[in-house]
This record gives sequence, structure tokens and C-alpha cells, in this order.
Amino acid sequence: MREAPWMLVTHHQGDAAKSEVGIRAGGVIRRAPDELAGRTMLEVLGEWDTLAPVLRGLDLDRLAPVEGAVLLAPLLYPPKVLCAGANYYAHLAEMGVDRPPGPVEPYFFFKPPTTSVVGPGEAIVLPPRAGRKIDWEVELAAVIGRRCVDVPVEHALDVVAGWTIVNDVSSRDLLDRAGAIAPPFGHDWVGAKAGDTFCPTGPGIVPSWMVDDPQRVALRLSVNGVVKQDSSTTDMVTPIDQLIAAASRAVTLEPGDVIATGTPAGVGFPRGEFLAPGDETLAEVDGVGALHNPVTEREDRSWAR
Repeated sequence: MREAPWMLVTHHQGDAAKSEVGIRAGGVIRRAPDELAGRTMLEVLGEWDTLAPVLRGLDLDRLAPVEGAVLLAPLLYPPKVLCAGANYYAHLAEMGVDRPPGPVEPYFFFKPPTTSVVGPGEAIVLPPRAGRKIDWEVELAAVIGRRCVDVPVEHALDVVAGWTIVNDVSSRDLLDRAGAIAPPFGHDWVGAKAGDTFCPTGPGIVPSWMVDDPQRVALRLSVNGVVKQDSSTTDMVTPIDQLIAAASRAVTLEPGDVIATGTPAGVGFPRGEFLAPGDETLAEVDGVGALHNPVTEREDRSWAR
């Protein structure tokens, strides 16, 4: 799938504690323009309305390549990661859910940013738990560039600074709670979705104006080179503008918030296929890029670490 002509990235040169914003184009990481120098990605997004015109006129030839640059997750860290659940018709069907007869009010769950978000090339680390069923979910994600609340649907895309990729890694074995006190408490969304390293994000942020129509974008996920998900955002139950409007009614959106918009059919659960150590995932969104992550086993660790 196509990568954007360029994207905003976060990188370092050997010391992850000294990360900085850069520009990635054609696989090469370049210095950010002077107006962005010394800022974190969150700071850039916090001044998006001022800095976006600078980026619209970007001259890549004037930006020096960065030798030895290593990519990190583009946002370290988003204030919030909101994920839309059950938002593709074909995914509902493969999970045994009937097609809804009309408009659906979307619902969301959170992932904890500082422990779940990892960047391109970083490992999805599997918990050492018997019977684990760890699944993949490629998603187009909106990155918010303006503090807002109760956004009208017709203005919802105006608050999007850019687009990125999220792999909503999920523990299918923990979603249904055995021994729940009552049926309304039968699902454990924290256990199923909030695991450490369970939100690979990246490789960068593609400015909103580079994606002509986010509602007509192809997305795909492969495991070990085998395509598992291959679909388009045209199959969404609730369109992206309505998702963003709904999210802004639930919580105040802030610059740097990430809203993952749901995953298409092709997850592992219906086929009994799950991630294992040594696997490689590749999540792709056309016009945005590709996000690669290896899968490893978590080593024993002390509670104090």
C-alpha cells in the first residue's frame, strides 16, 4: 500500500530520552523545519492551527537527513487513546452479530497510553498466561489537533490534525468474565484491551489534508506475510465524522488524543488463530503507511520493576 509523501515522526539518535520531531519521506528521516525544532509532537499538535500552514508549504529538499535516526511511537504519549468497538459490518458478521437495522450510537473503550503504546519495530509482548488468545486489529486512527467538546458532525473532521495506524491488540480470553456478579458485568474491557504493548502506533502522523477521504481508505494486516485483514473504511458502521462527534460528547478531546476507528473483518478469534512468539505483524493503511511489530514472550518480572 502507498505511504504518504511525508509524515511527522518522533525519533532519536541512540538515546530514547532525547527524542525529537522529524519528517519522514521516502524512508528517510529528516530534520523538522525550524518552526518545529525543539518541540515534542504533543507541543506541535498543541499549536496545530499555527504550525499547519508551515507544514503545508514544506520544502523537503531544505531539510537535512538525520543519520542513525531510530523511530519511536509518534506520540509519547497521547493524553487519551479512545477505541471504537464493533464498527465494521463484516467484522460484526464474523463475530456472529447481526447487521444493525439502522444507525448505531458508537461506544468506546480506553487504552492506557504510557504502558500500551509502542512504536514501529517495537515488540508486542505476550503475557505468560496459560490459555491466552492474543489477537490483532488494524485500525485507521485520527489524531486530534484542537481542544474541543460537543463537536457538530459537520465540523468533526476540522479537529483532526492527522492520521496514523493503530494495531488494537486484544486478549480474547479475558473479555468474558467467569463468575461475573450479574450479566451487565460480564465483559472485562480492561483485561481484554489494556495490556502492556497492546497499542502499536505509527509509523508517524500524516497531516489531515494528505488523506482526501478517510471514509474511502484501504487497510490491511498480515501476520508472517499472510494477509489476515484486507478491507476498506467504506465498511464502517458509524462514519468517522460521527465517531469523533460522539467521542467529543463523551469526553473533552485534547490535542494529541488518538481515536482508533474500529477494525475490519479478518481477526483471528473466529478462526482460532492467535499471536505467538516469533510472529511478525504488518498493519497497513493506504496513503498513511505501514506499521511493523515483532511478537515476543514476556520474561518473568518482579512486581517492583
